[in-house]
Amino acid sequence: MDNFIPDIYMQSIYTINYKKLKKRGIKCLLFDLNNTLVSYDIDYPDDKLRELIFELEKNFKVIIVSNSSKNRIRPFKEKLNIDAAYSARKPFKYKFKKIINMYNFQDTEVAMIGDELLTDVYGGNKMGFTTILVNAISENEPFHTRVERYLESKIIKRLNKQDILIKGNYYE
Repeated sequence: MDNFIPDIYMQSIYTINYKKLKKRGIKCLLFDLNNTLVSYDIDYPDDKLRELIFELEKNFKVIIVSNSSKNRIRPFKEKLNIDAAYSARKPFKYKFKKIINMYNFQDTEVAMIGDELLTDVYGGNKMGFTTILVNAISENEPFHTRVERYLESKIIKRLNKQDILIKGNYYE
């Protein structure tokens, strides 16, 4: 059950204290795309997201790591001018390992930021990354994600009973 517990839980990517992450030695931020950076029905980054990524790039290597296809990721990679890993098959380690080897990061220097326990948090924790859970932007999700959300709700109920992870009780 420990692999499903995020190190940090925040409302959104805009409420994360990135200065604290920098002080903790984080050099690379891996962002999930769908329902973390944008909702599933958005095809391009808006100005607010572009500004955030631009600011983060001053202090971190920023990479999108998504299970989505290359075509889904491409507009964000190009418009945000950042690297991206598509078809990542999170929570499996392959793409995570490829990224840390390619950029020569230690696992302790990487943070995985996403909205799903079963893919983002679990995958990041298996790698030894700092994991940050954020609330999903939208409830509009494809069928396979709704199935994962059902399983995730069971895990959250167990963690909630143990006072470990309570939806809406944010922590750093």
